[in-house]
Amino acid sequence: MAEGEILEVEQTRSLAAPFVFFIVFAFQFATKRLQDLKRGASKTYKEMQLRGEIKQLLKEAASYSQPSTFAQAAKLRRMAAAKEKELANYQAHLTQEVKQSYDLYLKVLFIAKVFIHIVLVLWFWSSPVASVSQHLVQPFGRLLSWKIWGFSGNYVRVGIIPWLVLCSRVSKFACRLV
Repeated sequence: MAEGEILEVEQTRSLAAPFVFFIVFAFQFATKRLQDLKRGASKTYKEMQLRGEIKQLLKEAASYSQPSTFAQAAKLRRMAAAKEKELANYQAHLTQEVKQSYDLYLKVLFIAKVFIHIVLVLWFWSSPVASVSQHLVQPFGRLLSWKIWGFSGNYVRVGIIPWLVLCSRVSKFACRLV
């Protein structure tokens, strides 16, 4: 190998580790974001309007505290209960629609994540993703160099599968903090 080819391989290898980490982090962040959106679907205008009407009806019903206005207060409470039932039905329908749409997005994202992981494993199967100083990973050097087996000087060559596992754990932790 010529000196220029070795330099090019080293530069590619040095960029591979952050590239793989960025891909894994992006998928992890997208998954977390979709799950958060699925859990807390935003309130719609109609839902806020119904809540306002219910509050207003209950407030008016509470203002009628005299025995002579009992019938009018009861009527307002029944209207508020009907509005609450309408709101509950609307929320159930909306929640079902939102969950179905987000479930579809999550499935597509999962399939894309699996496909990208397979491509990355095939791409970096026989070549190291990164090289780490041996004294930094003293007890785990063999584990990190799985399927690469080897040390180059004082450096442990890190294989793709341990790197993907490490990246996924770190990105899950980072997404929890964000």
